Amino acid sequence: MQKQYTIWTNAKLPAAAAEKLAQSVRPHRLLYASEMSSLNLTASPPDSQLAEADIAFGQPDVGQVFGSPKLRWIHLTTAGYTAYDRDDLREHLQSRDMALTNSSGVYDEPCAQHVLAMMMAFARQLPESLKTQSSSKGWPADERRRKSFLLNGQTAIVFGYGEIATRLCELLAPFRMNLFGVRRRVRGTESIPMIDESQLPDVLSNADHVINILPANASTTGYFGESKFEEMKQGAYFYNIGRGATVQQDALEQSLASGKLAGAYLDVMTPEPLPVGHRLWTTPNCYITPHTAGGFDEEMNGLVSHFLENLRRFESDERLLNRVV
Repeated sequence: MQKQYTIWTNAKLPAAAAEKLAQSVRPHRLLYASEMSSLNLTASPPDSQLAEADIAFGQPDVGQVFGSPKLRWIHLTTAGYTAYDRDDLREHLQSRDMALTNSSGVYDEPCAQHVLAMMMAFARQLPESLKTQSSSKGWPADERRRKSFLLNGQTAIVFGYGEIATRLCELLAPFRMNLFGVRRRVRGTESIPMIDESQLPDVLSNADHVINILPANASTTGYFGESKFEEMKQGAYFYNIGRGATVQQDALEQSLASGKLAGAYLDVMTPEPLPVGHRLWTTPNCYITPHTAGGFDEEMNGLVSHFLENLRRFESDERLLNRVV
């Protein structure tokens, strides 16, 4: 006989995805938080019903996790897990043999394609052509052809080598680029060479593209500052789909204004939403998308399907997908 679990959720889903979740978790018991939460990394309020749950699907209050005696598994509705990236929480989960998983398997493809689109846009001078179309309606064909370039043979370094970076490197493979990665815990199974801090200055000084997919935590806050931008190659391109807090934005603005960097594409910044009068909107060669790298039309259904597959694995005592702890 299948064991029945109590599943708590505070995931604010559209009607179709919510119905799919409700129908598919049966015969397990599904509890809804008194206050549902949008699928982002803002703090979720405590909810008394979490204490009854064996499984949490959404964004549970971190403090409550310590006091939830029945909880065995937390599945986050985001790829990022900033609020849960704490040594004390990691130790608590490990001491109780609790699992923490995220939804990076939902977001690896759209985020990787988003970065590729950013890189291709710079290579093919698309932002400049769009600006011309919306202003002078000129025809600078010679200049655009001269400034266009190919990704083939260029060098890129990816900070934060997880699911998204793995997929991005697969998409970049046909261009035969020189790819390097940086990650907190090197596993030895990475598809590209991993480098450490001692090797970083040499690689940065030769990298045409610097891609930031770092999570936000104590060790990464403000990681990309004046010194890092100074180490980068003259005319390099910088991309951020990690977290805005990992970049010292004043230093980025200065690097773009001085021409040190040829361009930057930002999907995340601080604060969000970016205020109308913020300097990043008008910083030269800085292009912004409103934290949409992970978005796609089937996103919410994908989140539910990903959780349901992990629930099946949990029931069968199989390896969980996207396990963080």
